[in-house]
Amino acid sequence: MNVNRAFVHSHESHALHILLASLVDYAGLFPPASLEMKHAVANFARYREGEYAWMLGRFIVPAARLSEFEAVLPGARRGAGWHISALIGPDAVEEIKAITDFNRRHTGSAAVDSIETKVNTLKEIEHARAIVPDSLLTYFEIPGDVDPRPFLSAVHAVRARAKIRTGGLKPDMFPSSEQVVRFLLACVDARVPFKATAGLHHPVRCVRPLTYDKDAPKGTMHGFLNVFMTAAFALAGMPEPQLMEVLDESDPAAFKFDAKGANWREQRLDNTHLLECRAGLAMSFGSCSVEEPIDDLRSMNLL
Repeated sequence: MNVNRAFVHSHESHALHILLASLVDYAGLFPPASLEMKHAVANFARYREGEYAWMLGRFIVPAARLSEFEAVLPGARRGAGWHISALIGPDAVEEIKAITDFNRRHTGSAAVDSIETKVNTLKEIEHARAIVPDSLLTYFEIPGDVDPRPFLSAVHAVRARAKIRTGGLKPDMFPSSEQVVRFLLACVDARVPFKATAGLHHPVRCVRPLTYDKDAPKGTMHGFLNVFMTAAFALAGMPEPQLMEVLDESDPAAFKFDAKGANWREQRLDNTHLLECRAGLAMSFGSCSVEEPIDDLRSMNLL
């Protein structure tokens, strides 16, 4: 498996820190937050200096909006280098060129070091990887309603990573638990690291409004603790029926963390298993909010 270097040299020993370190990619530009660029960049700069900066991953921006991002970046408190993931659209060749030019102009201060793109066919994976420089990690978002195994075999063959969409603005945009577990097991079998995106604002499975509108529809949302603990148990060999139970767990008290490991009910993962999962399987999730995950974790007395 590809290795997440942040965990090779991790000095944190508490299981919660291992599970959450660099876990949240900030997607404030995207629904339901849909912030203006200046606001989203200012938020990310503030989060990087806050108490929970250790949970923060990359800033997510469409490659087509890199010039807009660059225009407001000098106004942010930049500090050390920003890590950015760019979403690639239909004009991939020009967008890859824009990324290369951006990185050349911002050496040492900001860098697009990963890209994310949707694919619907196996040939699209081969074509996209052929035009992407080796210096960029590539995440392929694969369709949620198909057998993921052929896609993940193709992703593994080009030494890339996978992406699963775990929610959206409508209830029918959330994949079933069966689909999520199928994807996670296929990632383990194919030795393909993954990230998740959308619908994971909350730590534990719950029914919540799906947008910030007053009359927003409600739906069942997968919890990010559920998803990433399920991934860790899948890597450790837990049978599929139990994995479904972990993913569908709605009691926050069922998840416990200490200095040596983590529990879902009576099932235990030590820190070695968690480190292995975060280093080579479960990379991050995209969220348009950083405050919501933190607030919920604090309400659970985990932070």
